[in-house]
Amino acid sequence: MGKSSLQMPTHVAIVMDGNGRWAEQRGLPRAAGHRAGADAVRRTVQAARAQGIAMLSLYAFSADNWRRPQSEVDALLVLFDRFLQAETSTCIEQEIALTVLGRRDRLPAALQRSVDRAERATAGGRSMRLRIAIDHSGRDAILGAAQAAGGTAMSRERFADLVASVDHDPHPAVPVDLYVRTGGERRLSDFLLWEAAYAELLFLDLLWPDFGGADLESALTDYATRERRFGALPTHLRRVPA
Repeated sequence: MGKSSLQMPTHVAIVMDGNGRWAEQRGLPRAAGHRAGADAVRRTVQAARAQGIAMLSLYAFSADNWRRPQSEVDALLVLFDRFLQAETSTCIEQEIALTVLGRRDRLPAALQRSVDRAERATAGGRSMRLRIAIDHSGRDAILGAAQAAGGTAMSRERFADLVASVDHDPHPAVPVDLYVRTGGERRLSDFLLWEAAYAELLFLDLLWPDFGGADLESALTDYATRERRFGALPTHLRRVPA
């Protein structure tokens, strides 16, 4: 499939679900599933860049995931730190700008430093924007932006700037075009609620560690069949005024 053969989304968002179940199905500890999930992230980032996707947002850890067992949370935080340290050089080489969305104050100090280093080192990337959500809540981002607005009337574009600021993104995200969730669940789970207002939704039974370039290509093919109307009539019902 060539880049020009399909209607391509500018912004793809993925809820990466199913790591724990993938591990359990194999008799492995859940941490092994998260490590396999990190490999799937690497494959997907490379595939998205090759397909010409301008922005890729990945849901790694929600604000509600702190409720998980402490041992699993600790393993995830260590994995995030190692991933950022290992992949920063790759992002620099491939001109990928990496941003971590979400709260920073609840992350371990070492992880906060890794986030800061990765963002600074890759800020000049122009081939793709990679946004990894850690301790993110779409509702909290909207609430924080509303509090920052203080009742002031403003445009949607200005409010989007505030949402981005609350979520530690230096640039407002363009709206999500394609929103993919793996793992068989059919819900948004509080991810990018403002940006995904008109996203095309695709729910896959595939567990995240099994996701790869061919699956992304299939998702893009599905997206190309959708007619995006944004509240307007379907094409066949539209009439040109006389």
